[in-house]
Amino acid sequence: MTGASGNGSKANATRWIDLRSDTVTRPTPDMKAAMMDAEVGDDVWGDDPTINELQAYAAQLFGKEAALFCPSGTMTNQIAIKVHTQPGDELICADNAHIYLYEGGGIAFNSGVQPKLLPSDRGRISAAQIAQSINMEDSHFPTTRLVCLENTANKGGGAYYSLEEMEAISALCRERGLRLHLDGARLFNAFVEAGYGPAEVGPLFDSISICLSKGLGCPVGSLLLGSADFIRRAHRTRKVLGGGMRQAGFLAAAGLYALRNNVERLRDDHRRARRLGTVLSGLPFVGGVAPVDTNIAIFTVAPGWDPKAIVESLKSRHILISTMAPGVLRLVTHLDMGDDDIEAVVQALQQLAATGEGKAAAAADGTKAAGSAVGTQGGQNGAGGCGYGASPAAVVSGAAAPGANAGTGTSD
Repeated sequence: MTGASGNGSKANATRWIDLRSDTVTRPTPDMKAAMMDAEVGDDVWGDDPTINELQAYAAQLFGKEAALFCPSGTMTNQIAIKVHTQPGDELICADNAHIYLYEGGGIAFNSGVQPKLLPSDRGRISAAQIAQSINMEDSHFPTTRLVCLENTANKGGGAYYSLEEMEAISALCRERGLRLHLDGARLFNAFVEAGYGPAEVGPLFDSISICLSKGLGCPVGSLLLGSADFIRRAHRTRKVLGGGMRQAGFLAAAGLYALRNNVERLRDDHRRARRLGTVLSGLPFVGGVAPVDTNIAIFTVAPGWDPKAIVESLKSRHILISTMAPGVLRLVTHLDMGDDDIEAVVQALQQLAATGEGKAAAAADGTKAAGSAVGTQGGQNGAGGCGYGASPAAVVSGAAAPGANAGTGTSD
């Protein structure tokens, strides 16, 4: 896998264009230099100066009192849920929320909390829906304690909330005494697209999780933001979950570099994703294309075409994409690719349409149902929350392909 940044391979290695997720990015040379130059200490003792600097910088950016550096966004989300709730409580979220579908049942396992799932508009829920879903004070019902939003929405194809929508939800939560958490795994994508920023969003939420290892390009790490008391309790929960790290300032240095250098360039990812969406909408094997709001392009496979064959045909051209659900495929743009890479993908898609390589030999794979619209994905989870169905790693398996040996793929 290589892209415009030249992060990847040696000169004679096979060139891969990896559109499975923005989690596949690798540090740029400048980011690696910042990492190698980092001053480190033992963060479990609170002695890592680079982690302390990152936490202070992020907290100040969002107008929060404190922040906590963690290994993953799943951990920051699960810590927030644990700190905000008590066993037997209920939280409200979208029916296709990452915290519900893709965090290993952590809501139940870690916190003993019951989720109430609301049908969503591409991953977004409204203040009116939430108001109607708050349980009355009655011993027969769990206590509604927490509302969780996701911005941008992964299963919603990168859809984002408007500032007014978040303000209305925040006001409702404060009025009804509910805590409000934001899963901001791709929050900075929303910032550059919607025009609001951390100073506007920070005060609306009791806690915010931001991921550094997606579009921002870090190798690992997420931050949890909140009040000083909230972060004090979160620190204890991180310890229980095994999330304490020692000389992790090398990783924090990547986070500092990303927040200072890699935000505005997200616009390039969005422009490239829209280019792919436009091309996909005119191809015969595409049944429908979800609106491309940020860096994610999702499409359904038209009847008569085989989703797996499409994935394999692209893989034979050294292009990797992911399966999001039966008959639904996804392409995600990121900093490891440039305009030349996107045009190579466009050419491959057009060749695929011209040659008919992805046509189904039979309809046994269920593609008859795959041509439906993908504008609103709230009802696609089905029994067992199919989510990505077969994992991306399984779909693109092959010894020569990056990620081919991964066991379960990715939900991000």
